[in-house]
Order: sequence, then C-alpha cells, then structure tokens
Amino acid sequence: MPLPPATAYRPMLVRHANRVLPKLWERRLLPPPDLEEATLDRQARRATGLDDFGDTWFRAPLRQLLPALRDEARLNPIGRTIAHGSLLKLLKERLWAEALFARHPEIRARPLAAPVVIVGPMRSGTTRLHRLLACDARFAHLRLYEALCPVPWPSSFRRRRDPRIAYTARGWKALNWINPANAAVHPTGPLEPDEELGLLENSVWGAQIEAQRRVPSYARWCEAQDATPAYTHLADLLRLTGWFRGEDPAKPWVLKTPQHMQDLDALLSVFPDARLIFTHRDPVSVVGSACSLAWHQMVVQSDDVDPHWIGAEWLHKTGHRMNRCLAVRAQLGPGQQLDVGFEEMNRDWRGTMSAIYDFLDLDIAPAVAPMTAYLERAAREHPYATHRYDLADFGIDAREVRERFAGYAARFLA
Repeated sequence: MPLPPATAYRPMLVRHANRVLPKLWERRLLPPPDLEEATLDRQARRATGLDDFGDTWFRAPLRQLLPALRDEARLNPIGRTIAHGSLLKLLKERLWAEALFARHPEIRARPLAAPVVIVGPMRSGTTRLHRLLACDARFAHLRLYEALCPVPWPSSFRRRRDPRIAYTARGWKALNWINPANAAVHPTGPLEPDEELGLLENSVWGAQIEAQRRVPSYARWCEAQDATPAYTHLADLLRLTGWFRGEDPAKPWVLKTPQHMQDLDALLSVFPDARLIFTHRDPVSVVGSACSLAWHQMVVQSDDVDPHWIGAEWLHKTGHRMNRCLAVRAQLGPGQQLDVGFEEMNRDWRGTMSAIYDFLDLDIAPAVAPMTAYLERAAREHPYATHRYDLADFGIDAREVRERFAGYAARFLA
C-alpha cells in the first residue's frame, strides 16, 4: 500500500493552523516568518542585545539554505514558522556563545580529550551504540536538550533547573503529537543521550537540516565544501557544555551523527586522535529506514512530500557518505578504527561491547550493569518493532540497492 499524502498525518488542529496562519499574517495580526538573512540578523540582535556572531563562515551555508527553503522545500505555514524559528534560535545562540567566550576566555582554553566517535549511516545502530556507551560514567555525552540547544540561555545561569529542558520537552511532545510515528522512528526525551546534530546546525550545517526539508541545492553545495570550520565551532560548543556543567575536561566525549561519514576529514582535522567506531548494516535496511525517517520528519513541515524523491535522495546520500568515509579511512591506521556489525550487536551485545572496550583499552566491568539496565528499559518503553517501512513506497527496488552497495557489503557484512 502506498504512503498516504502528507496531509493525512495532520491532526485537525494543525490543519486548521495551516489555514489560519496565512490569514493572520496577511492581516498583520501576527508577523510572518521572514526567511531573509537581514531580517533574521536584525531579530536576533534585537532579542539578545548583542551583535557578534563569531566566525562568519556560517554565512556561506546560510546563504545556500535560505533560497532552498523558499524555492525548493515546499514549506507549509507551520513549516515556514519552524524554519524561521530554528534559524532565529541558532543566530541567538551564536550571539550568546560569543558573549560567553569573550567574558570567559577559559572556555576556549579548555582541553578536549580524544573523543570516541561512532561513524555510520543513518539507521545502522549508531543510536543504540551511542546510548550504551553513554551509560558509562567515564565518558561524557550530550543530552537531547543540550544537543538541540547547545548554548546556555542567559536564564540558564539564574534558575535551578535549566529552562532548556522544559523547552525541549514541549517541542518534542508537540512534534510527536503532530506525527506520532516520530516516537517509533527515533524514541528519545530531553534528558536522554543524543547526538551533536544541533552543534553542527549552529553553523547551518549537517544532516538535521537535510533530513527535515527538501533542500537539494543546499545539500549538493554542502557535499563539495570543507566542513572544518563547522567542526571547529562544534569543538568550542563541547567546551562550553563541559564548562557550564563543571565536567572534568579529561573525560572523553562520545559523539555520533551520520554527518561524520561525509565530513570525516574535517572531523579528524579538529580531533586528530579521535577513536573511531564504524557501524555497518545491510544497505537495504539502511536506505529504507533512512527514507522512512526523512519522510516522517518532512511531512510535519510540508504538505507536498514526494516519497520517490526521498528515495532517490537518500539512496544518493547513503552512497555519497560511504564513498567519502571510505576514502578517508584508507589513510588511517588500524589502531584508530574498529568495525561493528548491526546484526553482530543484535546477536551478542555483550560480546560486541567487550570488543569495543578492548579497542578503547578500558575495562568493561563497571559499565555492564548500567548498560543492561538501559537495554531493559528501552525494550519496555520504546519497542523498535513498531517502526515499519517498505522500500517500494519510496520507488526503490532492493536489488538496485544490493547492486549499488555490493562492494561495501562484501567488505563489511560478509
């Protein structure tokens, strides 16, 4: 059965909002979400009282993204509102971050221990591995509210409970209400371990932007760029998070996001001693699950989502990222990289994690109990079996995928 139209996922109140918002904008009862750079800058400066955005490199991807949002993304009124809010938020965060760096030069002076970086395609088990390693108190990890709001708000310093937590909880609850399938595709919560997508998005960069909206011109442009400045800023945001928490700087971060496959060279230019764990899964499952994830995110912000376009785009993205990643891996020594299979983890998570801890030269014993508790809780609260998808919905044939990635499968999945 083909996927229903995007509008079928809309609760009645959301459909009503998409009709009402343009009328409110037209009558000037509500300011329309302006996706012009000058307007966004002005709004961010006015909201914060600040004017230093830091390294101007982010302007280049921003100037690619804005026309793509206007001309390609087919945003509905809620989508325009979300896009505007996301961009305004990251501009405000950049202003707050630079103000903190100026007042506290010790933040950028903080050392960063060599991180443990999980690198793999979307839906290849990176989240499970990341959350298992996050169970170990010897590692530092981001929580969802820190990943989505990577810069402390001014009020974060005044309140006992960081207001970013409640903000993230409300946003996640609203997103899952608009499209409940999100909870099955990527179950999480404001205090759960999560990936550093928002830290890259703070430079108008990364997979989070591409997975939410149809922006092919922006995506193709990004594929040809050197992302080192985005990773330099990511490192500073990790320093800021550690400083705000009072975290021991000797504690290594556990990082993961699919973007690292595409930008592994940039990551290693900033973290040359990173220890890399590569995850692998049957490409048929990777592509199908990635398409499903993108679909369920895009239908929130657009009423015109073409599943066949998603299929072609994520088939391309999967291949592009794999090729970029393999080219960089060929230059690395074996002591810096380890391969882990999705099915191998399914069969024997304890044995797989033991091999990972041997690679990291750590004793796994202190981490076994919290890892076991996490897996038991995840099985109760987040039944992954509810995530269903079909390649045919996205115009893709499994044989085509197997042929395209035959070399990869022979090397890593045989």
